[in-house]
Amino acid sequence: MKKVILSAAIVLGGLSSFAAPAITANQIDELVMTAQEEYKEIKAEELPQAVKDVLAADFQTATLDKAYVNAEHEYKLEITVDGAASTVYADKDGNWIEKE
Repeated sequence: MKKVILSAAIVLGGLSSFAAPAITANQIDELVMTAQEEYKEIKAEELPQAVKDVLAADFQTATLDKAYVNAEHEYKLEITVDGAASTVYADKDGNWIEKE
């Protein structure tokens, strides 16, 4: 008799675990795509005068190493300031652009 009651308890206990609601975490896969900007290297002489002026005004001790331009006329400037390399961005009107 004990075996029958024990067997029934095991069977009912096993069935009740299947009836329990499954706990699921809401998982959202987010795909972030950033367009890679195409910059073309240009000579320092090809920079607009506004960009040259703002570079000279804001970075007096900077040395321009390389200059690049993209299709939107945004300029990527690789400069060296006090021995440290840095990259800054400016538009054609000489306004600084924040980029990551």
